[in-house]
Amino acid sequence: MKPTIQKKLAHLSERLEELNLLLSSPNATADMDNYRKLSREHAELGPIVEQYLAYKQIEADIAAAQEMAADPDMRDFADEEIKAGKEKLETTALELQKLLLPKDPNDERSIFLEIRAGTGGDESALFAGDLFRMYSRYAERQRWKVEVVSASESELGGYREIIAKVDGFGAYSKLKFESGGHRVQRVPETETQGRIHTSACTVAIMPEVDEIADIELNPADLRIDTFRASGAGGQHINKTDSAVRITHLPTGIVAECQDGRSQHSNKASAMRVLAARIKDVQVREQQAKEAATRKSLVGSGDRSERIRTYNFPQGRITDHRINLTLYKIDAIMDGDLDELINALLAEHQAEQLAALSEESL
Repeated sequence: MKPTIQKKLAHLSERLEELNLLLSSPNATADMDNYRKLSREHAELGPIVEQYLAYKQIEADIAAAQEMAADPDMRDFADEEIKAGKEKLETTALELQKLLLPKDPNDERSIFLEIRAGTGGDESALFAGDLFRMYSRYAERQRWKVEVVSASESELGGYREIIAKVDGFGAYSKLKFESGGHRVQRVPETETQGRIHTSACTVAIMPEVDEIADIELNPADLRIDTFRASGAGGQHINKTDSAVRITHLPTGIVAECQDGRSQHSNKASAMRVLAARIKDVQVREQQAKEAATRKSLVGSGDRSERIRTYNFPQGRITDHRINLTLYKIDAIMDGDLDELINALLAEHQAEQLAALSEESL
């Protein structure tokens, strides 16, 4: 392990001892906000320091075995202990580096899922419907709640655009790499000649903002329009101007909602989506900077990038960022996304480890 990482771990170990003293002092709970802050820091450092102490113990065991190797009668046993110890040391060092990787502050958040039909007309809208079903089935497997915020259905089925809130702990950490262009290759149901068509949809994964106060929204910067709800989602309320569209004038970002039963609920939903979209712009700018620095492909946040192709005739799905091809399209479209998601997370972690190693040089 590099000396700089060792030095950082030693510092964290000292900090944990300091936290133990602070949290055990008689007046520790006098300031509950500070107590919660210290407790959270203690909980984060605990596993790291525990692993670091295990690493130091393995080092000590190897040193003891090396001394033992000086005795001819114990040399074979000592050599085995040294070999096993070095392998264990390498594994523990890697685990330590993973624990030191920067945490994404949005990972634990719920998300807004936005799917928008692109090139391909009706077939693109049908594919948007398929993607929404795929993510909904995955959410069911995770025991997350899915609530449609806004939907614009197409005449043949599917969606021109659909926005849904996926409510569940860690939803963003699992789905954040789904943002980008999704391409489908298949024979549409409306195709009489049996020709394969190519269509595309854009997916956006936006972390929910805990409170709108997290994003500074000056009322003077907002234009709020009401209009009559239309389409399947608004038939029960289409006699009143209950649909709401909010425009953030400085950025031009727009959010609208018409699926709620009142203007008040639609305004609240649109405001949440607007805050998430503004937050998402900030997140993507940060991701783009990191990607430019680290040459990251997985977390670039570039929505225009084609990230995945779904080829139905050949039964395969290819993620172009990590050159992963899986021949299980039916299972994946039914929400079995674990293999894809885990591969993307592993690649992102590898990029972070490489960056950590470069910083430690």
